Amino acid sequence: MVRRVAAEAGYVALIAVLVIGAAAVAISLALLTTGIDSQRSALVSQQSKQAHGLAVACANEALQQVHDASSFTGSNNLSLGQGSCTYTVTNTGASTRTIIASGTVGDVVRKVQAYVTINASSISVTLWQEVS
Repeated sequence: MVRRVAAEAGYVALIAVLVIGAAAVAISLALLTTGIDSQRSALVSQQSKQAHGLAVACANEALQQVHDASSFTGSNNLSLGQGSCTYTVTNTGASTRTIIASGTVGDVVRKVQAYVTINASSISVTLWQEVS
């Protein structure tokens, strides 16, 4: 009878170890998944900020082109840092231009739009906004 109790205690201990091990593995997997999601989210956030910076840089380049030649219209691409950006300047009237610039880093794209009024001796930005 003593042998049977010891054998049953061994089975109970084995099952307890298996249950605790399975719980530990489940908790570990949950923590790993959370960590991976957190890292992915941080990367996308960083890429979003970089893409916005690139869009602003391209919009500024387009403003410089309009400043240098008030009749300028057209588009161009730039590669800067970890990504690239493009801008397009459109003539929307005798003294107005619309600038649309987009920056791309990885899969993230951010866009900026500006409306510019050209005066005899200067240019002024009448609207600067981020667009989707």
